[in-house]
Amino acid sequence: MTIHHHPGDETLLRLAAGTLGAGSALVVAVHLEGCTRCREHLAGFEAVGGAILEEMPPAPLAADLFGRTMERLQAIPSTPVREPPPKKQPALGIELPQAMRHCEVGPWRWLGPGFHWSKVKLAESPEAKIMLLKGRAGLHLPAHGHTGLEFMQVLAGSLSDERGRYFPGDLDEADDEVDHRPVVGRESDCICLAALEGDTRLHGILGRLLRPLVGF
Repeated sequence: MTIHHHPGDETLLRLAAGTLGAGSALVVAVHLEGCTRCREHLAGFEAVGGAILEEMPPAPLAADLFGRTMERLQAIPSTPVREPPPKKQPALGIELPQAMRHCEVGPWRWLGPGFHWSKVKLAESPEAKIMLLKGRAGLHLPAHGHTGLEFMQVLAGSLSDERGRYFPGDLDEADDEVDHRPVVGRESDCICLAALEGDTRLHGILGRLLRPLVGF
């Protein structure tokens, strides 16, 4: 699989620093599963951050800090922490990436002729705006813009707009200056994972009808 579209350096820096939103981080994590290039870039940013921390002057600690820390550790129950089991996923017609194994994924819901969506929830960030989108081959998706960044990872099929064409493994970042109407490739249906850091501005009558259904 050849990947042509990647998250920007600023996005990877935010991920390394822990400041990327939970929904956006999930989409980037899915991208990282199949992209050696971005994993290497992320490792480089994490190494730079570690070097900066090592060069910072040490801060003085309270004299009783060690004792208070040990008391708090002893008060913690010794019950082993177990990783939660993977969520049971509905039949979506695609094997979801490993990064989504603990997500709560809803069934496909109708949005329009040949267009469906599925809500994705993270237990630790229930407010995150994440969804799966599925469009039939050749479908013109609703024209829209954004009030913040939209991260979209192609999982199956292909998608295109005036900026390029996106295949499985490709990640698209669209900011508030992007106004587009993506088109699904004619070879097969397309399934994407998307996360929003703002809202979607859907245009036209169809957009006004779809917004209450999605809620973003």
